Amino acid sequence: MSNETAQPQSTIDPYEALHIISNSDGSLTRKNMLPKRPATSDPSHNDIIPVLTKDIIINQSNNLWVRIFLPRRQPLDSSSSDKLPLIVYYHGGGFIDFGPDMIAFHIMCSNMAIQLQVVIVSVNYRLAPEHRLPAAYDDAMEALHWIKTTPEVWLQKYVDFSSCFLMGDSAGGNITYYAGLRAAAEVDHLFPLKIRGLILHQPFFGGVKRTGSEIRLFNNANLPVCATDLLWELSLPVGANRDHEYSNPTVEGGSKVLDQIKWLGWKVMVTGCDGDPLIDRQIEAVKLMEQKGVQVVGHFVGGGFHGVEFVDCSKAEAFLGLLKSFVLSSKLAV
Repeated sequence: MSNETAQPQSTIDPYEALHIISNSDGSLTRKNMLPKRPATSDPSHNDIIPVLTKDIIINQSNNLWVRIFLPRRQPLDSSSSDKLPLIVYYHGGGFIDFGPDMIAFHIMCSNMAIQLQVVIVSVNYRLAPEHRLPAAYDDAMEALHWIKTTPEVWLQKYVDFSSCFLMGDSAGGNITYYAGLRAAAEVDHLFPLKIRGLILHQPFFGGVKRTGSEIRLFNNANLPVCATDLLWELSLPVGANRDHEYSNPTVEGGSKVLDQIKWLGWKVMVTGCDGDPLIDRQIEAVKLMEQKGVQVVGHFVGGGFHGVEFVDCSKAEAFLGLLKSFVLSSKLAV
């Protein structure tokens, strides 16, 4: 029996699952009041804080801002020749919610900064449906161009601009992929920023035809398929379906820019777990990049669920270990 004739029935209200209310003007009321954490940039106020953070506005008209995570060094100066790699991070939230100050993303970025010894720039991009795709991709690229030109002292003094990685989880993993394609196409305009790799953590991809994992986990309590369908409906250009290029990276054989990523020698890591309805989409993306000759590795584990690393400390530690190995191997390959 084909996927088309074996459609399971939804038992979940996607608006309730996503904690949103649709307004008559096309905007959303977001009910998910998750805790946020302020930036802590002054080391004199707290001698034990391991990571300093600072918020900087890039484009006020678009509410484009970043939170910089700087692992505290003893002493905190730039006398060492060992500058740190840079990770540009795009948070998850289905394109419709959250920001770098949400406590889960703040903690994840802080832990990455400490354990990987990297500087992180976490980007607050515009959200759908008020700002549909490609707005988030535009903001992702504007942040990269800001990084390459900014006189911001934390970046100028502590970052090795020749060792940059783009990273995101869920919708942020999708943004990482499509911003990576754009960055590869205009790599000469990003100098001195040199991207070495892309990290797609449980990336949010879609398509019209249901995959096996979507059918198997159709009414998954953590991320039901009706909710991902609604997220695409809210995020894609008006009138587009899930086989739009922003959703389905495999459409029409994939982007020709993947040839450029191959030529540049960028490494790509895609992670996921089989408790996530999106896993088959993620595996398809890995296979596409393999076919294009991109240096890609997929890390897929049993169990878990979408976003498990944000609530399970042991899973988070294992994920950080993967990241550390990936960043180190990518640096050594230069």
